[in-house]
Amino acid sequence: MAKGAYFYANGKRKNAIATVRLYPEGQGELSVNGVKLREWADDEHMVFTVNQPLETLSAKKEVDIEIITRGGGKKAQAEAIRLGIARAFVKKDMTLREQLKAEHFLTRDSRVKERKKPGLRGARRSPQWSKR
Repeated sequence: MAKGAYFYANGKRKNAIATVRLYPEGQGELSVNGVKLREWADDEHMVFTVNQPLETLSAKKEVDIEIITRGGGKKAQAEAIRLGIARAFVKKDMTLREQLKAEHFLTRDSRVKERKKPGLRGARRSPQWSKR
């Protein structure tokens, strides 16, 4: 992987956290947790999700990206990676902010699982009621 100066950003979604390093002088390599993106991803939709900011900016072949993910599921990690990549590009060049913001890549999806409440079977599910 490319070494030298890089732009750093974090992305989060549910319990997933993605740490992104964007190397401006690159050949288009993208690795997640030390393996290529296609080996890490379960399906094509995850690859599409991760590549959305790169496709929007037409920057797929000019940067190398190194990603470390932890927590959550693969889908949440993919969405955290998308946010991290978008934030790293904004740190690299502030003029890209409007373009990424228009596509909603800079918006953190704050929805998380609601906690279980006392006296209930789940977050909102109440115990089964018996008439007799």
